[in-house]
Amino acid sequence: MKQILVVEDDNDIRELLEYNLNREGFEVTVCGNGQAGLEKALEGRFDLIILDLMLPIMNGIEVCKRVRENPETRAVPIIMLTAKSEETDIVFGLGVGADDYITKPFGIKELVARVYTRLRTLPQQGATKAREAGDVVKQGDVEVDRARFQVKVGGSQVIMTLAEFRLFDALISRPGIVLSRDRLLDAVTGGEGVLIDRNIDVHVRSIRKKLGESRDLIETVRGLGYRFKEMQ
Repeated sequence: MKQILVVEDDNDIRELLEYNLNREGFEVTVCGNGQAGLEKALEGRFDLIILDLMLPIMNGIEVCKRVRENPETRAVPIIMLTAKSEETDIVFGLGVGADDYITKPFGIKELVARVYTRLRTLPQQGATKAREAGDVVKQGDVEVDRARFQVKVGGSQVIMTLAEFRLFDALISRPGIVLSRDRLLDAVTGGEGVLIDRNIDVHVRSIRKKLGESRDLIETVRGLGYRFKEMQ
């Protein structure tokens, strides 16, 4: 049974989510403030987190950042649920590590569909054990290990969200090949895109920042998409 953490301070919304997710067969834990939500999240037992942005004690942005900084929880999908609907708010939320963003008011069927989509893109349990050395991709001093969900640059690990990891893996696996935002969207969501292509730009920006001096390895091809720089 998949474990879902809901961090939401509105009692009615919290009960609505708990009731409907339980009906779908999920085991749901609820928290009413950011501090309690973070403490629960860091236990490392949840498959997905639904996180409100405006929370008492600690806001959702800080919770998201702290979850992403922890090696045990960095790959857990986070769906942000908030009344802030401006594009700049959405871009900011994705930029701090959220995998998806739903604005209030929302339809419960849409939210449940988003949850299923996020869970389907998770690495399957036991699948990594069957993988072999062929799942390590190297380009120069950059290495992607799919079995361990790791990216290394110059031997140092770079922490990425699940969405960022999938996007980066798609690029490094096809050096020199331009991938459109639609193709990258498919790579991130498993072909069931619920993000807008503008969000791909946000993820790319975040990955470049994390790559540091190697940021230029991801090249922008104006009007087409992105590619991983072909090594000589």
